[in-house]
Amino acid sequence: MEPQRGRAAAALLAESSPGRRQRDGDGAPEPTQQRSSWAQRLLGFEWADVSSWPRFVCLLNRPTDPASLGVFRFLFGLLMALDIPQERGLSYLDHKYLDGLEVCRFPLVNFLEPLPLDWMYLLYAVMLLGALGIMLGCCYRLSCLLFMLPYWYVFLLDKTAWNNHSYLYGLLGFQLTLMDANRYWSIDGLRDPRKRNAHVPLWNYTVLRMQIFIVYFIAGIKKLDADWVEGYSMGSLSRHWLFDPFKLVLSEEMTNLLVVHGGGLVLDLTAGYLLFFDATRPAALVFVSYFHCMNSQLFSIGMFSYTMLATSPLFCSPDWPRRLGARFPACLRRLLPSLEPPQPSEACVYGGPERKGRGRGERGPGLRQKLGALFTVLYVLEQFFLPYSHFITQGYNNWTNGLYGYSWDMMVHSRSHQHVKITYRDGATGELGYLNPGVFTQSRRWKDHADMLKQYATCLSHLLLNYNVSQPEIYFDVWVSINDRFQQRLFDPQVDIVRAEWSPFRHTPWLKPLLVDLSPWRTKLQDIESSLDNQTEVVFIADFPGLHLENFVSEDLGNTSLQLLKGEVVVEIVKEQRNYTLQEGDRMQLPPGEYHKVHTVSPEPSCYMYVYVNTTDVALERNLTELQELRDKVQNGSETEPLPPELQPILDGALGDTPQPDPVVQAFVRRQQRLEELQRRRNATLGARLQRFAARKCFLFRRSFLMTWISLRNLVLGRPSLEQLAREVAYANMQPEAGVAGTEGVQKEPERAEL
Repeated sequence: MEPQRGRAAAALLAESSPGRRQRDGDGAPEPTQQRSSWAQRLLGFEWADVSSWPRFVCLLNRPTDPASLGVFRFLFGLLMALDIPQERGLSYLDHKYLDGLEVCRFPLVNFLEPLPLDWMYLLYAVMLLGALGIMLGCCYRLSCLLFMLPYWYVFLLDKTAWNNHSYLYGLLGFQLTLMDANRYWSIDGLRDPRKRNAHVPLWNYTVLRMQIFIVYFIAGIKKLDADWVEGYSMGSLSRHWLFDPFKLVLSEEMTNLLVVHGGGLVLDLTAGYLLFFDATRPAALVFVSYFHCMNSQLFSIGMFSYTMLATSPLFCSPDWPRRLGARFPACLRRLLPSLEPPQPSEACVYGGPERKGRGRGERGPGLRQKLGALFTVLYVLEQFFLPYSHFITQGYNNWTNGLYGYSWDMMVHSRSHQHVKITYRDGATGELGYLNPGVFTQSRRWKDHADMLKQYATCLSHLLLNYNVSQPEIYFDVWVSINDRFQQRLFDPQVDIVRAEWSPFRHTPWLKPLLVDLSPWRTKLQDIESSLDNQTEVVFIADFPGLHLENFVSEDLGNTSLQLLKGEVVVEIVKEQRNYTLQEGDRMQLPPGEYHKVHTVSPEPSCYMYVYVNTTDVALERNLTELQELRDKVQNGSETEPLPPELQPILDGALGDTPQPDPVVQAFVRRQQRLEELQRRRNATLGARLQRFAARKCFLFRRSFLMTWISLRNLVLGRPSLEQLAREVAYANMQPEAGVAGTEGVQKEPERAEL
């Protein structure tokens, strides 16, 4: 229980002045009989409060109800505890950091290396304990450090896992470390009466609110990019079932343009403002919540949608948990956090700077308060600057500016990869060889970033020494389409990346420029695609003068032709050793089963397209259709002839012990099984879906716990025999149901098979 005097002072400080309602619950206003100004009503403070640095310090340290901050602390810690086994990777840590694994890694700085596997599990266990400590408000500062330091180490250890929301989690963890978020609904408050239900300075809320405002607003600014405004960034998203209600009144094209792109732009630009003002906040909470709930179904983004939902109440009056708790029956209020007004805190300033030391309970700003205000200003300025600091980190600019993780350009760019070739050359013998794209890596993101490509090439050059390749040279030929443009090269294929220069502070000379002059062609390319039948495929290529594309036409691809759209090319048929010159509009057939090279000889980039039919797929689809029709006839009785034994599996859906079953029958049975499983899941009851979801999550958390326990045991007692370890890992891998740990519904990087 609080001392009587403290409770009386807290009650007095929580009162509102006449004509003013405490917008944001910003603590104890100075009593006044005058009607509050428009600035006070709109912004929550007077212009005089920011007229000088001492007044501004007092404003940012104004006593504020800790309730909303405490609830956010609890939710953030809970969500991070759920995130660590999932997106942070605790559940598959042994796959990523297995000791002795020959794999190329991509840390932010090259000297960063992962710890041995058992120590990595210990690090993750510390991070998880820190997240739980934040949630409970137990040993708060220590818990924040236990979470934040391992988190940033893991974050900086792997650039391939960088994204905006992972960066945001680290920022929020850093901010909470400096705040007094354990003043409400915390174990620390139960142990220390001075911390229990005590005021927090206003800057605690200001920093968090500004951070979320920046996330929304900068994301909206980045969406002013022409590709987003014209509807090219997320062109296929409108096909998702979540947009079906909009397609009742709009076409899919207009749903993509107006709802996906237009709605996303408007929401990001306005969400921060609408959440700030009292009059617009209710509507903003509805739309923002709907937006994040949709994102949780559209993308595999872990806890991000739920974290953003947890930040929205920060914009409400800080005493909203008390007012909400007061609505509960009296018998339940004992289980809720305190509903009493908060008590004074030494961290806050009571009264203005000119009244320092006057009056009971008044405290002027000290060093702590000045540092809090200075941190707020510098941090907010830094967060506004970083998304536009790419003129400094020029080496990371690869069509999208800078390190993606702090730019807030979420979903602005979509990529598809058509062709990736890695060539190595023995520097001593001159012998050429080829590597499978992605060999010795666990990620695909190296294809899009010059800094990762340099790290990958350096790593490959070291590994190739083990395979008798001396002084290896590595060349990459990466073809990418960004936002439905032509497929084009991202890097110069003639440059040995092992010896190529790269610096984070200089432009990458071997990065090929994005052919933005060809962007208007996208409308014509879409028209060409829409004019083709369902069996015909097309790939659009743009290449630079003096370079050539080497390609192989599979025998499965019939009627493959190349048509020149712009420029001039020479097509070399390698086997025939013949060249064919194509001018704009010319078209030629390409022989199947042979290599050819397309040389760009015009002074400007060439544009051409491959048009082909996958005859094998067409024939297979025709055979599968015939089997489906035969099955339907047998089932409805119109087919009276008995099926031969080799076709019997199309009825019972099982291949059984049939010796050497027909490949077409095998494909038919497997497709039917997939369709039936998909239909079963679509028709499953809500209870069945929840059960499958719970089983999948249960396996994930169970494996995380068991593998962590095994590693901690290894650190304390030493590793047992390999046979025992194998049995323990096999037990951790046991699944309650086949396919439980699948990744259904994950939005994957769009890729097409190369010709």
